[in-house]
Amino acid sequence: HDLRKSIARVLTVINATQRSQLRLFYKNKKYLPLDLRPKKTRAMRRRLSKHEASIVSDKQKKRQMHFPQRKYAVKAAEA
Repeated sequence: HDLRKSIARVLTVINATQRSQLRLFYKNKKYLPLDLRPKKTRAMRRRLSKHEASIVSDKQKKRQMHFPQRKYAVKAAEA
């Protein structure tokens, strides 16, 4: 029982150090191995990145520039 637990403890440390070394190795590489990528949820992984979501097409930019949000002022009712 104690031997099994101590073996598990050693293997846990070995695996953790190995993974941290791999993370350092792949830090600035273009691709990251699947098991080192953030797990999250399936929907979150498929969602557009912040950068992709914020991109505005040229046509949309022109539309926003030429037809900006209208500003309305409401006159205060005199009591």
